[in-house]
Amino acid sequence: MPPPAAARSAFRISATTALHRGDRAYQQDQVAIVAHARINGCALAVVADGMGGKSGGRKAADQVQLTARQLFERFVPSEDAAAQMLSQLVTESHLMIKLTAITAEEEPHSTVAAYLVLPDLSCEVVHAGDSRVYHFRGAEMLWRTTDHSFVQRLIDEGKLSEEAANTHPQSNLLTGCLGTHSDPPVALHRIERLEPGDTLMACSDGLWHYFTPKELGAIVHALPPREAGEMLVNKARQRARGGGDNLSLALMRFEALK
Repeated sequence: MPPPAAARSAFRISATTALHRGDRAYQQDQVAIVAHARINGCALAVVADGMGGKSGGRKAADQVQLTARQLFERFVPSEDAAAQMLSQLVTESHLMIKLTAITAEEEPHSTVAAYLVLPDLSCEVVHAGDSRVYHFRGAEMLWRTTDHSFVQRLIDEGKLSEEAANTHPQSNLLTGCLGTHSDPPVALHRIERLEPGDTLMACSDGLWHYFTPKELGAIVHALPPREAGEMLVNKARQRARGGGDNLSLALMRFEALK
């Protein structure tokens, strides 16, 4: 059951999205933050990084966003409902992308990184692929998703360091995402309660690739969300040196009302 209005009103949520084509010919990332039409204090953030052909990746990312909006419109908070909705987001998007591929004779794939904030200030997270969700408290990273990628597997096996992973020649090789022949991973995570000073950020690899967690935390803590988003995009573009991927982010900061 949602908390009384007084408990919800103690917080303010500031949010922003950012999207840039980078140095690619096509924009295949898609990003959205959606507030629930009927439930105060309930919001969904979704990043989808599409892959495949000139337009296939964009179609795949669009399908993720369309599925997310359709499911969120019908969403009613209850025990386990958030986790169930986000699981559906992965499985239904995957199915629809595969059906699109059959009709279009393309091979569209997409990652997904999404978080659903509830009126009681709990949060459910899901991801598939190498788009990430970060949870910061102040400038400190408390947690982030673990990529479904070849280099992450090497890290897990102790064969590669986090630092070396970014420059590995197969750093963009995924072990799981939406639209492939295999069923996608459905990696869920629950944040029991968000606190004043917390920031959530979903982003594609075109963004996080250029930052350490410490740098990300410092920027999202020091600046208001919109300015933080702009700085992250600008710095990623500078560091890409003309070879940058599409990049996107969806950021929410939680602040106590004074």
